[in-house]
Amino acid sequence: MEPLVALEEHYFAASHLLPSHLNSLYSEQFKHVPALEDKLKSLDDLRIIDMQKAGVTFQIISHAPGISSLAASDCAKVNDYLAEKLMPRKNIFGGFAALPMGDPEAAATELRRVVETYGFLGALIDNHIPVPLEHMTGDLSQRSSALGATYYDSSNFHPVWKAAEELNVPIYIHPNFPTPAMQSHYEGLPSSASRSIATSGWGWHSECGAHLLRLYAGGVFDAFPKLRIIIGHFGEMLPFMLDRVNQLSNRWGSRARSFQTVYDENIVITTSGVWSVAPMHTIKASTRIENVLFSIDWPFAHAEWGKAFWDDLRKSGVLTKEELGKIGWRNAAKLFKLNEHDLLRGAQEFVA
Repeated sequence: MEPLVALEEHYFAASHLLPSHLNSLYSEQFKHVPALEDKLKSLDDLRIIDMQKAGVTFQIISHAPGISSLAASDCAKVNDYLAEKLMPRKNIFGGFAALPMGDPEAAATELRRVVETYGFLGALIDNHIPVPLEHMTGDLSQRSSALGATYYDSSNFHPVWKAAEELNVPIYIHPNFPTPAMQSHYEGLPSSASRSIATSGWGWHSECGAHLLRLYAGGVFDAFPKLRIIIGHFGEMLPFMLDRVNQLSNRWGSRARSFQTVYDENIVITTSGVWSVAPMHTIKASTRIENVLFSIDWPFAHAEWGKAFWDDLRKSGVLTKEELGKIGWRNAAKLFKLNEHDLLRGAQEFVA
């Protein structure tokens, strides 16, 4: 059996380490996804059982969204907690750091600490923080958008990108819950529809794709040409809008490289949370296979969905056996500098 690596797979830290409002953010998901809270809190049996159901042999674990606005000391406690839990199972688990993005200097320091101390494989950060920066310099327009969200395209966040580039680890930008102003775009609908469309039903993904365009327009990839950014959910709409973005991005200022070149050289996408083979035709035509990685988005998405999708993709003929191997595990091994022999051996031992 070949390995299968998944890297948008979440957990909750111990309750005493988290802000009290986090559970309320997930009330809609808890309502609709059976045993979600128990699975988020599991870093052992429940998680491993579902990995086996999905055929996943190595999981890179990140905290569920909503904590990038925590203080640096709180993020450090969350990261220490994850590191302690991962230690006995490094053959099947890797970790992404939580970073205090409200304080970019502290976020850079924390990223260096956990990569160098614990061997974390990068970080997963919320798509925006709903607060101004703790240490702000420059124009007030950089502080926050009119939507009450602070994005990461200003020079204030360069310390984070610099640390990631120097450590040679990627940063996964994950959708975050909408601010009240964002949510207001969906008013006038039944409340359940409004919440869903503003989040996982649409808004999360368009917001995350737009953030990547902001990073490009803000010159982040000029300043850090080797920075690797990961986005999930089949590329957060970008592969399907790529021709139009390429056509119009020359209006966004003088950049060292075209958007297409940055997309090819700096952006990695995952299959998380999308279960149809049909979009893979577009992705194969628009995106280098070396920049596509398998993921599930567990436990918000069921293990069985990930397995069914992977089985359907293998049977579809859209990808060759070599391309499937790249998406399933070889691309992840290269990106995260994982030993292929260890992954192969770990997969056999895990199945056994």
